[in-house]
Amino acid sequence: MPMMQTKKELGQHWLTDDSILAAISEAADVQADDYVLEIGPGLGTLTSQLAERGAKVLALEFDVDLLGGLHKKFKNSDRVEIKQGDIRRFNFNELPTPYKIVANIPYYLTSHLIRSISETTNSPSIAALLVQKEVAERICAKPGDMSILGVTAQYYFDTTLDILVPARFFSPPPKVDSQVVVLKRKNQTKFDESNEKDFFRLVKAGFSEKRKTLRNSLSGGLAISKDEAVAILDVAQVEPGRRAQTVSLDEWYALFSAYNELNG
Repeated sequence: MPMMQTKKELGQHWLTDDSILAAISEAADVQADDYVLEIGPGLGTLTSQLAERGAKVLALEFDVDLLGGLHKKFKNSDRVEIKQGDIRRFNFNELPTPYKIVANIPYYLTSHLIRSISETTNSPSIAALLVQKEVAERICAKPGDMSILGVTAQYYFDTTLDILVPARFFSPPPKVDSQVVVLKRKNQTKFDESNEKDFFRLVKAGFSEKRKTLRNSLSGGLAISKDEAVAILDVAQVEPGRRAQTVSLDEWYALFSAYNELNG
């Protein structure tokens, strides 16, 4: 497949290094007969790696100008299905269970994709995503650098950082390096579905004003008094003067339990 010109507005950067493509596939532990959703196959270089491992690949490509080349490249493959579509509108329930996701995705899609695969009732068993290095670090962050993205990803998945891919390996090179982040679905989440929305409402309240203390951000975000916010923090044994980015996942669990206890 010839090297097509990238579209800046779609965040396209071609990756053709075989060793890196193999490492991305390895990060998802792709085995023969695995079902893999690949998002944005582009020129089909990663697609080829997945098919060579014996996986059944659904390659979802948004850019209609790339479809002809992809269909031509994989016309004789019974392991690759090319489909035009937008991952932001994709119905994950159409996929067989279990399945994996492997993708080199545009940076602007990352947060939306993490949220989508977290909230769907048919989540991947594992996702290996090549994303902007800074975003990968946010997904796997420790207390001190937490964000809503990090809390969301770590609530639903065990997250780890994998291979670093310097910008020079892409064509054209992006302005920043990339890194593979691996998300393995947890067998069980902390709360049932009915409580998860309320849990994330609390988390979003905590992050609603990052520069403010939890006493103030929870008060404003939950529309409660500062005294009520302090009471929740005291029960959870979280210092009211801390900020949301310092709070661990277990501490968010404790805050939610305290909130329910005091508002039950």
